[in-house]
Amino acid sequence: MQVNFSVQFEKFAESHFIKHFEKKYRNHWLTTRKAIIASLERIDALLLTDRAETISSKGSLRLIKTKFRVDGTKESAKTSGNRCIVICDFDKKIVAVLLVYGKTNLSDHNETAQWQSLVRANYPEYKNIL
Repeated sequence: MQVNFSVQFEKFAESHFIKHFEKKYRNHWLTTRKAIIASLERIDALLLTDRAETISSKGSLRLIKTKFRVDGTKESAKTSGNRCIVICDFDKKIVAVLLVYGKTNLSDHNETAQWQSLVRANYPEYKNIL
């Protein structure tokens, strides 16, 4: 299958919750990260599954929430509570990973409100898409 999009992890994503995944899952995280990249390189196909949904869009940009499972665990992507929040530019064919988190990373009872707040605070260029 052809790779359609280039994938980049934003600095905020790298310096926050990803560190938790690296520490907790060690080598399994490396395999998981590669799988996340592979699925996001074909985000148009991923959006046809129940593992991704468009939250909002504006022009060629789409804010998308995806589900993933960590390699070596028995949980499915759906039940694991592990999520990526990405912005996809369908014109430039770029996917930027804004957040990677697990259900234990967010303490608020309203998961959506909390990740949206993190996006607004750390990515002002995308706050108008929420």
